[in-house]
Amino acid sequence: MKSSRTVIQGLPAKLVGVRGTSLPVLMNLRYEQSDPYVVHAAFATDADDGPVEWIIGRDLLIDGLEGPAGEGDVRIWPTGEKGPGDLYILLNPPSGTALLKAPAQEFKAFLQETEAVVPRGAELGHSDFDRLLAHFLAGG
Repeated sequence: MKSSRTVIQGLPAKLVGVRGTSLPVLMNLRYEQSDPYVVHAAFATDADDGPVEWIIGRDLLIDGLEGPAGEGDVRIWPTGEKGPGDLYILLNPPSGTALLKAPAQEFKAFLQETEAVVPRGAELGHSDFDRLLAHFLAGG
């Protein structure tokens, strides 16, 4: 059995509303060596609804630190401010849209830690194909 590392980090974010309003959100990021292409992100507010979970491509997050990235359900871009700045994450499922703003420097630190576990471009050698196949065969 292969050993597997997981990188977990919580960071503050804001759910950006209309007319500049915002709601604090706790964003929990999780990266698993056995699922090297993605980052699991859970977003929670003080409401009792429980966290909303998304799976976002790691490359998309890395690219979004440098400039606009993504199309479809997830889009990411830096705020454009000089210095560390913030990162915008637009989640656009069929049920609605959410715009989140989070500190880019904390995202960058998290992503650097994931690259220490699985370097970018080396994901294929770390994929757990048996687990993935079992998931698909089970109807997941």
